[in-house]
Amino acid sequence: MTPPDQRILITGAAGGLGQLIRPRLRRDGRRLRLLDVVAPAPAEPGEPVELITASVTDAEAMAEACAGVDAIIHLGGHSRETAWADAMQVNIDGTHTLLEAARQAGVTRVILASSNHAVGFREIAEAADGPLPADSSPRPDTYYGVSKAAIEALGSLYHSRFGIDVIAIRIGSCFETPLPLGPRGLITWLSPDDGARLFEACLAYPSPGYRLIWGVSDNTRRICSLAEAEALGYKSLDNAERFADQLLAGDGADALKFPYLGGAAFCEAPLGAPNPM
Repeated sequence: MTPPDQRILITGAAGGLGQLIRPRLRRDGRRLRLLDVVAPAPAEPGEPVELITASVTDAEAMAEACAGVDAIIHLGGHSRETAWADAMQVNIDGTHTLLEAARQAGVTRVILASSNHAVGFREIAEAADGPLPADSSPRPDTYYGVSKAAIEALGSLYHSRFGIDVIAIRIGSCFETPLPLGPRGLITWLSPDDGARLFEACLAYPSPGYRLIWGVSDNTRRICSLAEAEALGYKSLDNAERFADQLLAGDGADALKFPYLGGAAFCEAPLGAPNPM
């Protein structure tokens, strides 16, 4: 059961993933504190939320945002490839600012949104003998992927040094459907409903310590292990395969032959150049 008056800070709440999980994380007795550099959408009638417009790089604002919260879901930062300076400032330094504010505020649970792009140069063939473990060593495909590997390391550090429970989720691709992702979505899709189930499991599991898990649905063609997430209580109920006919039409099957998990849009594009997905 949800503890009474539970307050959860969600950074990056105005972003794509933040907007998808916001309504799905509403619970009696829970208040969401929503923060983004872009103002989050106004509260709906009766929606128990607190809205903050601020950057995760602002130490004073993050100290205020972390005060009195029970847990943090950190989605804030660039979600695609960007210039090195931006990846450093927002994703890496911003995460450090958040974790330091959480430590000083006494927050005991932080969930970090990492990415499959932290291991984007893992070859799909590596999963021939079984799914890729969630703790597969980093093989980033972009500066963005490097920044996500760095936040995983920061999460580990803040657990080991300060005892904060930190769960880093290597999220595949969370959209309403996998159709915007193309054929690669058959491998990496995380449905919004499964995303909410995963976050709920991460919030509820007692004393996880530091965990590194995959964030994908139980897709027929997934190559990422769900064992680590399931150990926390996650149960996927969705599967991208029901979109297979649409995604594999035309030359879609050929697109699945790309050898790396990160996909061509990340693995082949110039470093620092924006990519579509």
